Amino acid sequence: MSVCCTGRHMYVQFVDDVQQHTLAAVSTLDRAFRDGEHVRCDVKGAEVLGRLAAERALAAQIKKVVFDRGGFRYHGRVKALAEAARQGGLEF
Repeated sequence: MSVCCTGRHMYVQFVDDVQQHTLAAVSTLDRAFRDGEHVRCDVKGAEVLGRLAAERALAAQIKKVVFDRGGFRYHGRVKALAEAARQGGLEF
């Protein structure tokens, strides 16, 4: 589970490192996120994105992941996304 943050958007990818293939992905640019109740990329939006990421991963039959925060500090949006993904059923 690779996470990337910019000032305006967040991106989450589930990548198979061995085959170098993206298995599932979701971002704040996704229609499913934009059509939701919270469309800003703040802590609350990161929670929504984390739940959406967990749904996409479970749909792709991904249960256990390694969390790669991409050098971003584990607080704020990144922490909210990770905790929501855990609550959504992913095991880190």
